[in-house]
Amino acid sequence: MVDGEERDEERGQASDDGPRPEDEPGTGVVAAFGRQLKLFRTAAGLERQDLGARVGYSASTIAAYEQGRRVPQPRFIDSVDEVLGARGVLKALKGEVARAQYPAFFRDMARLEAEAVELTSYATLVGNGLLQTEEYTRALLRMRRPPLDEETIERRVAARLARQEIFDRRPAPLLSFVLDESVLRRSLGGTAVLRGQLEHLLLIGEKRNVEIQVMPMDREDNAGVDGPFTVITRKGGEQIVYLEVQGRSSMVTDREEARLHAARYGIIRSQALTPRESLEFVEKSLGEL
Repeated sequence: MVDGEERDEERGQASDDGPRPEDEPGTGVVAAFGRQLKLFRTAAGLERQDLGARVGYSASTIAAYEQGRRVPQPRFIDSVDEVLGARGVLKALKGEVARAQYPAFFRDMARLEAEAVELTSYATLVGNGLLQTEEYTRALLRMRRPPLDEETIERRVAARLARQEIFDRRPAPLLSFVLDESVLRRSLGGTAVLRGQLEHLLLIGEKRNVEIQVMPMDREDNAGVDGPFTVITRKGGEQIVYLEVQGRSSMVTDREEARLHAARYGIIRSQALTPRESLEFVEKSLGEL
């Protein structure tokens, strides 16, 4: 006699009932989470269908999470940690599990971001992912061509939002963002989405460790004409530059080249509106919608 759970295991090996983690580097922590999930579930004396009923997921989905074949969403991790009385053990893996949802080209950057003591970013087309609302992020992902499937979109939305825990990290990193004015003007996703995004910028801009600046389009001199970039400073002073275009990324680790990018960012900041002027500019843009 084969019990229901063993049948789930057999079906899981024979077919995939959902998207797998996107590539090998992301599977380790997902598999580790799955093993912990199964240990806590069995210790609680629950079958998969019982746990699924309590947290609102099917038994087959629970099986896929336990077997490391699907990446669990943050809301699932929060819920199941509480239901199983895991006392934060499962929640402690949430950040690493979330990073397994990133496209492969961004995973190294996600790890660096989590270690940053300072992060500076210049954006020209869309705002840095750390500044994006859920609706704005979802709208951007739905514009991708070729199109992404809905589950991939939702995984990436969750992952991007998880990155924003950086704003509440202690000790607080220093965060500086310069946005080209065009970022505030493009109604990507519609006027309501843009309005929510601008309101979000006003809130984030009030944080003591965050400075948001706007580079007006009427500036005759702009040191950022070569495009967007992000400079990460790690503990100890090491600087790494992240560059991304058309789904590809590169890291600049050469000390002298990274120093030049950091110096360029300083010039960009000096050419942009001050943080106070910038928030006033965002508020004015919001009133014009």
